[in-house]
Amino acid sequence: MTSAFESVNKQAVASAFSRAANSYDAAAALQRDVGERLLGMGGDRPGEQLLDAGCGTGYFSRRWRELGKQVTALDLAPGMLAFARRQQAADHYLLGDIENVPLPSAAMDICFSSLVVQWCSSLPAALAELYRVTRPGGVILFSTLAQGSLRELGDAWQQVDGERHVNAFLPLADIRAACAGYRHRLESEWRTLDYPDVMALMRSLKGIGATHLHRGREGGLMSRRRLAALQAAYPCRQGQFPLSYHLVYGVIYRD
Repeated sequence: MTSAFESVNKQAVASAFSRAANSYDAAAALQRDVGERLLGMGGDRPGEQLLDAGCGTGYFSRRWRELGKQVTALDLAPGMLAFARRQQAADHYLLGDIENVPLPSAAMDICFSSLVVQWCSSLPAALAELYRVTRPGGVILFSTLAQGSLRELGDAWQQVDGERHVNAFLPLADIRAACAGYRHRLESEWRTLDYPDVMALMRSLKGIGATHLHRGREGGLMSRRRLAALQAAYPCRQGQFPLSYHLVYGVIYRD
C-alpha cells in the first residue's frame, strides 16, 4: 500500500526504521494491539515453519515462538534485524524485501506480516511473494493501513503550507482488489490515538520509524516555528490531539 503514485525508496525506509530500533517498542502500543489481533486470526493454524515478514524488533517473532513455531525473521532494515537478533527473537534471520523474499517456494506454513506492506511499492507484488513462499494448506496473515490513516496530521500540514507531508495509503477498494485472486477474508476498523500536544504525536511517529515520506522530506520540516504552526492548525478535542488509523486485517488461504 504504499504511496499510490511511485516506487518507494527502500533504502530510505530501511534507514528510518533502523534509526528507530531502540525506541520502537516503547512507542508501539498500537502496533502491538494490531499484531495481537492479527495473531489471533491465525494463531491456532497447524504447521511449524513461520515467516515474520517485516519482523521489526522481533516482538511477534518471540510471540510466535511461544506458540511453538520455528520462526524466520525477515526485515529490510539492518538495524531492526540486528536488534531482533540481539533479543534472540527468532530461529533464523534474513535481511531482505517482502517483494523479493530470499526463500524458496512453498517453504513456510504461515506468513505473518503486521503493519508492514504499506511500505512496499506494490501490494499485489508483496502478497504474491508471500503466497509463493507459503505451502499449500498454509496461510498468509497481514495487516496494513488504508486511505484515511493520519488524516488529521495531513489536513493540518495542508493548512500550514499546502502540502500534506504524510504518505498516501491505498483505498480499501484497492486492498480488496489486491486480494481478489485468492481465497481470503478481510476485516477493517478505525482506531484513534490521542496525544497531549503535537510534539508528543510527532515523537510517537518518530519512535516507530514512521518518518519517511515516499515523495521525499522537506528540509526544516520540524523547526520550532513550523511545529508551532502545525499545533495551531491541528484539530484539538477536549485538550487532546487525535490521530486516526484505518486498519485492515487480511487472511489469505494458500490453496
